[in-house]
Amino acid sequence: MTPIDPSDSTPTPASASAAPPIRPATVRDSAVLAALHARAFDEPWSERTLSALLGSPGVFAWLAEGAGFALARAAADEAELLTIAVDPGRRRSGVGAALLEQVIVTALAAGAAQLFLEVAVDNAPALGLYARAGFGRVGRRRGYYARPDGRVDALILTLVLNSRAPSDYVGAGPES
Repeated sequence: MTPIDPSDSTPTPASASAAPPIRPATVRDSAVLAALHARAFDEPWSERTLSALLGSPGVFAWLAEGAGFALARAAADEAELLTIAVDPGRRRSGVGAALLEQVIVTALAAGAAQLFLEVAVDNAPALGLYARAGFGRVGRRRGYYARPDGRVDALILTLVLNSRAPSDYVGAGPES
Protein backbone atom coordinates (compact mmCIF):
# COMPACT_ATOMS: atom_id res chain seq x y z
CA MET A 1 0.00 0.00 0.00
CA THR A 2 1.37 3.40 -0.99
CA PRO A 3 0.70 6.49 1.15
CA ILE A 4 -1.27 9.14 -0.70
CA ASP A 5 0.21 12.59 -1.18
CA PRO A 6 -2.61 15.14 -1.38
CA SER A 7 -1.79 18.48 -2.91
CA ASP A 8 -4.21 20.27 -0.59
CA SER A 9 -3.81 19.34 3.04
CA THR A 10 -3.93 22.83 4.44
CA PRO A 11 -5.39 23.22 7.92
CA THR A 12 -8.98 24.28 8.29
CA PRO A 13 -9.55 27.89 9.32
CA ALA A 14 -10.44 28.34 12.97
CA SER A 15 -13.62 30.11 11.89
CA ALA A 16 -15.03 26.97 10.23
CA SER A 17 -18.38 25.95 11.63
CA ALA A 18 -18.94 22.63 13.36
CA ALA A 19 -20.59 19.76 11.55
CA PRO A 20 -24.35 19.50 12.07
CA PRO A 21 -25.83 16.50 13.89
CA ILE A 22 -25.54 13.28 11.91
CA ARG A 23 -28.26 10.64 11.72
CA PRO A 24 -28.78 7.42 9.79
CA ALA A 25 -30.30 8.01 6.35
CA THR A 26 -33.03 5.77 4.95
CA VAL A 27 -34.82 5.23 1.65
CA ARG A 28 -37.19 8.03 2.72
CA ASP A 29 -34.22 10.43 2.48
CA SER A 30 -33.46 9.59 -1.17
CA ALA A 31 -34.68 12.94 -2.55
CA VAL A 32 -32.62 14.88 0.00
CA LEU A 33 -29.55 12.77 -0.75
CA ALA A 34 -30.01 13.23 -4.51
CA ALA A 35 -30.21 17.02 -4.07
CA LEU A 36 -27.04 17.03 -1.97
CA HIS A 37 -25.25 14.79 -4.47
CA ALA A 38 -26.26 17.13 -7.33
CA ARG A 39 -24.73 20.10 -5.50
CA ALA A 40 -21.53 18.18 -4.78
CA PHE A 41 -20.74 16.41 -8.08
CA ASP A 42 -20.68 17.01 -11.84
CA GLU A 43 -22.40 13.65 -12.46
CA PRO A 44 -24.94 13.30 -9.65
CA TRP A 45 -26.73 10.13 -8.71
CA SER A 46 -30.51 10.14 -9.14
CA GLU A 47 -33.08 9.74 -6.41
CA ARG A 48 -33.99 6.38 -7.96
CA THR A 49 -30.37 5.17 -7.89
CA LEU A 50 -29.90 6.25 -4.29
CA SER A 51 -33.20 4.66 -3.27
CA ALA A 52 -32.18 1.36 -4.89
CA LEU A 53 -28.78 1.45 -3.18
CA LEU A 54 -30.31 2.22 0.22
CA GLY A 55 -32.59 -0.78 -0.20
CA SER A 56 -29.69 -3.13 -0.93
CA PRO A 57 -28.29 -5.58 1.63
CA GLY A 58 -25.37 -4.27 3.66
CA VAL A 59 -25.80 -0.67 2.55
CA PHE A 60 -25.86 2.11 5.14
CA ALA A 61 -25.86 5.88 5.00
CA TRP A 62 -25.34 8.83 7.31
CA LEU A 63 -26.88 12.27 6.78
CA ALA A 64 -25.71 15.63 8.08
CA GLU A 65 -28.94 17.49 7.32
CA GLY A 66 -28.45 20.16 4.66
CA ALA A 67 -24.67 19.67 4.68
CA GLY A 68 -23.75 16.23 3.32
CA PHE A 69 -24.07 12.48 3.47
CA ALA A 70 -22.04 9.31 3.17
CA LEU A 71 -23.20 6.05 1.61
CA ALA A 72 -21.34 2.79 2.12
CA ARG A 73 -21.79 -0.96 2.15
CA ALA A 74 -20.33 -3.80 4.15
CA ALA A 75 -20.01 -7.42 3.09
CA ALA A 76 -18.04 -10.12 4.86
CA ASP A 77 -14.92 -8.46 6.25
CA GLU A 78 -14.80 -5.51 3.82
CA ALA A 79 -16.59 -2.20 3.52
CA GLU A 80 -16.70 0.26 0.64
CA LEU A 81 -17.41 3.97 0.82
CA LEU A 82 -19.62 4.43 -2.24
CA THR A 83 -19.90 8.20 -2.01
CA ILE A 84 -19.43 11.03 0.39
CA ALA A 85 -21.06 14.27 -0.72
CA VAL A 86 -20.61 17.59 1.05
CA ASP A 87 -22.47 20.71 -0.01
CA PRO A 88 -19.91 23.12 -1.52
CA GLY A 89 -20.86 25.81 1.01
CA ARG A 90 -20.10 23.42 3.89
CA ARG A 91 -16.76 22.04 2.71
CA ARG A 92 -13.72 22.39 4.99
CA SER A 93 -16.04 22.66 8.02
CA GLY A 94 -15.67 19.15 9.45
CA VAL A 95 -18.72 17.62 7.73
CA GLY A 96 -16.69 15.19 5.60
CA ALA A 97 -14.55 14.10 8.55
CA ALA A 98 -17.62 13.57 10.75
CA LEU A 99 -19.35 11.53 8.05
CA LEU A 100 -16.23 9.46 7.43
CA GLU A 101 -15.97 8.76 11.16
CA GLN A 102 -19.57 7.47 11.19
CA VAL A 103 -18.83 5.21 8.21
CA ILE A 104 -15.78 3.81 10.03
CA VAL A 105 -17.82 3.18 13.20
CA THR A 106 -20.51 1.37 11.19
CA ALA A 107 -17.99 -0.63 9.15
CA LEU A 108 -16.23 -1.76 12.32
CA ALA A 109 -19.56 -2.75 13.89
CA ALA A 110 -20.35 -4.78 10.76
CA GLY A 111 -17.09 -6.69 11.15
CA ALA A 112 -15.14 -5.03 8.35
CA ALA A 113 -11.36 -5.28 8.50
CA GLN A 114 -10.79 -2.88 5.58
CA LEU A 115 -12.57 0.11 4.09
CA PHE A 116 -12.12 0.78 0.37
CA LEU A 117 -13.04 3.77 -1.77
CA GLU A 118 -12.37 5.38 -5.12
CA VAL A 119 -11.52 9.07 -5.41
CA ALA A 120 -10.76 11.29 -8.39
CA VAL A 121 -7.11 12.24 -8.69
CA ASP A 122 -8.15 15.90 -9.03
CA ASN A 123 -10.18 15.94 -5.79
CA ALA A 124 -7.46 17.41 -3.55
CA PRO A 125 -9.70 18.15 -0.52
CA ALA A 126 -10.97 14.54 -0.44
CA LEU A 127 -7.44 13.21 -0.90
CA GLY A 128 -6.37 15.33 2.07
CA LEU A 129 -9.19 13.95 4.22
CA TYR A 130 -8.36 10.37 3.31
CA ALA A 131 -4.63 10.88 3.84
CA ARG A 132 -5.27 12.28 7.34
CA ALA A 133 -7.47 9.27 8.07
CA GLY A 134 -4.65 6.89 7.12
CA PHE A 135 -5.86 5.58 3.76
CA GLY A 136 -3.23 4.23 1.38
CA ARG A 137 -3.28 3.81 -2.39
CA VAL A 138 -3.74 0.28 -3.69
CA GLY A 139 -4.72 0.91 -7.29
CA ARG A 140 -5.77 3.24 -10.08
CA ARG A 141 -8.68 3.19 -12.56
CA ARG A 142 -7.74 5.07 -15.73
CA GLY A 143 -10.36 7.50 -17.08
CA TYR A 144 -12.89 6.49 -14.42
CA TYR A 145 -14.54 9.89 -13.82
CA ALA A 146 -16.02 12.14 -16.52
CA ARG A 147 -15.29 15.86 -16.42
CA PRO A 148 -16.59 18.59 -18.73
CA ASP A 149 -13.15 18.72 -20.39
CA GLY A 150 -12.40 14.99 -20.45
CA ARG A 151 -11.87 12.10 -18.07
CA VAL A 152 -9.72 11.72 -14.95
CA ASP A 153 -8.35 8.69 -13.16
CA ALA A 154 -9.62 7.33 -9.88
CA LEU A 155 -7.32 6.21 -7.11
CA ILE A 156 -8.38 3.12 -5.20
CA LEU A 157 -7.64 3.65 -1.52
CA THR A 158 -7.93 1.36 1.48
CA LEU A 159 -7.88 1.81 5.22
CA VAL A 160 -7.04 -1.14 7.44
CA LEU A 161 -9.50 -1.09 10.33
CA ASN A 162 -8.26 -2.26 13.69
CA SER A 163 -8.66 -1.51 17.38
CA ARG A 164 -8.02 2.26 17.13
CA ALA A 165 -10.85 4.49 18.23
CA PRO A 166 -12.84 5.70 15.19
CA SER A 167 -11.99 9.33 15.99
CA ASP A 168 -8.28 8.41 15.76
CA TYR A 169 -8.72 7.82 12.03
CA VAL A 170 -10.11 11.23 11.17
CA GLY A 171 -8.90 13.40 14.04
CA ALA A 172 -10.86 15.69 16.27
CA GLY A 173 -10.84 18.92 14.25
CA PRO A 174 -12.80 20.01 11.19
CA GLU A 175 -10.89 18.94 8.10
CA SER A 176 -13.37 18.51 5.28
